[in-house]
Amino acid sequence: MDKVLIRGLEISACHGVHGYEKTSPQRFLFDADLSAGFYGAVIRDDLNGTVNYSTACNLIAETAKNNTFNLIEKLAYECAFALLESFSAIKAVKLTVYKPDAPVKHKFGNVGVTVELSRETALLSLGSSIGDKKQYLDKAVKLLGETRGIKVEKVSSYITTEPYGGVAENEFLNCAVKVETFLSPRALLEEIHRIESVCGRTRNRRWEDRTLDIDIIFFGSREIYEEDLIIPHPEYLKRNFVLRPLNEIAPDFVCPVQKKRIRDLLK
Repeated sequence: MDKVLIRGLEISACHGVHGYEKTSPQRFLFDADLSAGFYGAVIRDDLNGTVNYSTACNLIAETAKNNTFNLIEKLAYECAFALLESFSAIKAVKLTVYKPDAPVKHKFGNVGVTVELSRETALLSLGSSIGDKKQYLDKAVKLLGETRGIKVEKVSSYITTEPYGGVAENEFLNCAVKVETFLSPRALLEEIHRIESVCGRTRNRRWEDRTLDIDIIFFGSREIYEEDLIIPHPEYLKRNFVLRPLNEIAPDFVCPVQKKRIRDLLK
C-alpha cells in the first residue's frame, strides 16, 4: 500500500492532566503514515487522486488546537479519527504524538503514544427474543450507525427463527448487518456491549432469551483467538439464522478459515 508521510509536525496546544497544561500551550510533535493507493494520481500527475498532506496537517493542527484533552492517547485517537473521517482515500492511519516538554522529573529524549487504525468490513449478527423484537433490532441498527467509527452499509431482511442452545424459549427475530469500521475488534466489541446495554440486555445464562444480542461474525480477514473474543465466530457455521441473513448481504465474502464464500457455506 502506498503511504503519504508526515514527520515532525509541530503544534502548540493545551493538553494534559495538570491545570497549567490546560491553559499554557506546549509543544506536540506528530508523525503520521497515511496508507492510500495513489498510483492513479501518479499516472495523471493529479493532486486530487491522492491525500493532500497540507490539508492533512491542517486537520491535525485544528484537532489539537481546538480541543483540550487530559491524555495524549485521546489526542492521538481524535486526530486519527479525523483523518479517516475526512479522507475516504485513506485506508489506514498510523499516528504518533510526542510531548517533548512533558512534566517528567527525569532527563528524557521524548515521550509519546502511537495509534494504528484501518478501515475494515465487519459482518454482524443481531437477534432479539423479548418484547418488541423489531423495535430492538431497528434501534440497534440506528445506534450502530450513530457510533463514531462505524458506518452501516447493508442490513438484511428480518427473519423469525427457533431458539438456539436449549435455554431460550421464545422465537427470535434475526438479521445481519454489514459495516465499515475503523475501530479495532476490541473497540467494536465494547461499542456492541454498550448498545446491548442501552437496549436492556442482561447477561445471566448463556443462550437465554434476551432483548438484544449482537455477535461479530467476521472482521475483515482477521482471525482472533482471545478468551472473550473469537473471530470468525466459533458457532456461526452451525447457525442457519446467521448464514441466511449473511448470504443476503455478503454472499461473496470469503471466510478466512474455511476459505469459502458465504453462499457456498450456506449450501
